[in-house]
Amino acid sequence: MHAALKLVASSADAPQSFSDAAQINAASQRSLLRFITCGSVDDGKSTLLGRLLFETGAVFEDQLEALQRDSARFGTTDGEPDFALLVDGLSAEREQGITIDVAYRYFSTKNRAFIAADTPGHEQYTRNMATGASTADVAIILIDARKGLLPQTRRHSYIVSMLGVRRVIVAINKIDLVGYDENVFRAIEHDYRALAASLDFVETLVIPVSARYGDNIVSASAAMPWHKGPSLLTMLETIEASPAGDTEFRFPVQWVNRPNLDFRGFSGTIASGSVAVGDRVIALPRRQATKVVGILGPSGALDEAIAGQSVTLTLADEIDVSRGDVIARQGATTAAQRQATVRLLGVAEAPIAPGRTYLVRIGTKVAAARIIALHHAIDVHDYSEVSADKLLMNAIGVAVLRFETDVVVAPYRDCRTLGSLLLIDPYTNDTVALGIVEADAAHERAETAVGHRLVVGLARSGLLPAEAAGRKAWRHIVWWLAGAALTSAIALAITARPLLAFGAGLADAVLRPALRLAHDLLWRNAEERRRAQAEKALTLDGGSI
Repeated sequence: MHAALKLVASSADAPQSFSDAAQINAASQRSLLRFITCGSVDDGKSTLLGRLLFETGAVFEDQLEALQRDSARFGTTDGEPDFALLVDGLSAEREQGITIDVAYRYFSTKNRAFIAADTPGHEQYTRNMATGASTADVAIILIDARKGLLPQTRRHSYIVSMLGVRRVIVAINKIDLVGYDENVFRAIEHDYRALAASLDFVETLVIPVSARYGDNIVSASAAMPWHKGPSLLTMLETIEASPAGDTEFRFPVQWVNRPNLDFRGFSGTIASGSVAVGDRVIALPRRQATKVVGILGPSGALDEAIAGQSVTLTLADEIDVSRGDVIARQGATTAAQRQATVRLLGVAEAPIAPGRTYLVRIGTKVAAARIIALHHAIDVHDYSEVSADKLLMNAIGVAVLRFETDVVVAPYRDCRTLGSLLLIDPYTNDTVALGIVEADAAHERAETAVGHRLVVGLARSGLLPAEAAGRKAWRHIVWWLAGAALTSAIALAITARPLLAFGAGLADAVLRPALRLAHDLLWRNAEERRRAQAEKALTLDGGSI
């Protein structure tokens, strides 16, 4: 029995047994990193994670024996251990050789503990990939060295960025199948960094690997002396986790705890911030004020509780609080609202379109809502905004939701619990979309620095395409200035008068953007009037769903 619990370790640092209680306690004190493996189908995600488990000693002897048997039956590696089978547990996954469901695995090293989510690459199971990404700190995005960037690679990259993952490791896998060619690696690295410039990543690390043979997984590969960077495991041990969000206290009520006439508490999990006995709080959406007089945790009374803890709060006053309400600190900016701008990912075959009625789940609240406007969809090939009248399965777009009742929401970047939502068909009870709450546009404008606003305004002017505004602005500003310089040169060649030529270039630089901005403003106002009329026609106020 004890022999069956012995770990198969292939590195000197890997633990040999979990029988030592002190070792388990030490592992629990290490920093925890949640990451996912994602990318297109057959890029080697499961094999990579299986190899990591094996190399870090997280495979038991009986599991290794089962792996040998399963590799002979289901494997695709010509008699060698197929490490993907350590992760793919469903019979359908083994028969088809693809990942269908999200597989979570735990392993640790002497420096860090990890919870890894192996997500499917097939387009049909994109919703499962998004589920795994919703709790991740870091994403490992795999790319087949033979194929380069594929549409699903671009889609997964956009989704992890959309769901708040700000650090990614791009593993260019199967480098052995292209002869460990540095030129192939550099070309794919260049293409991906160009793609990543359009996303909100703050750190993008790129590494060549062979998950099948273990190249650059836990140590440097002798087959790639041209790669001087750290191994994949070293990257995982040293990369920063994502920030926890803001510190504003938000407590979605999951259950009104009333075991007898003498006790009334409100149970749930703290979504963000912290709370202490004696804090003044308000219950949203009705904004009733009171004070926290008690905090009960699983082990008894607490003086203070923080985000992630499941507790029961008792309040000083008998106020009206129900499941789905949110308790926040008095004076907080969190508020209930009837309308929210959301970014949606379609996950069902039924299209999502304005005018349709849905149930929306945000936190512990379920409310009826209607899509009153669909601003645009996202083209996954270049991330440009395209007009759309509906969203199909796996499509991504920005829409406006109007709720039947006041609902407490927060921007996803501040609070994942109150910023993430499910869109549910009220007739079939099927989930039709996953979504996140976008930051309010007016709030965004107030937070944006004047200099950045100037950059964006200039990028939208003159010769610049509309989708160039924002992240690629400086490149287009250089083009705009080059156009003004060319006008000056032409004027100088014609008139031979430097002062007049300079004036012509200056006029071109100023007047053309001004005309473009005026043109865009007129069209924008016309579009907003049209949208306002559409929203008025679809409003729920005074009506019923």
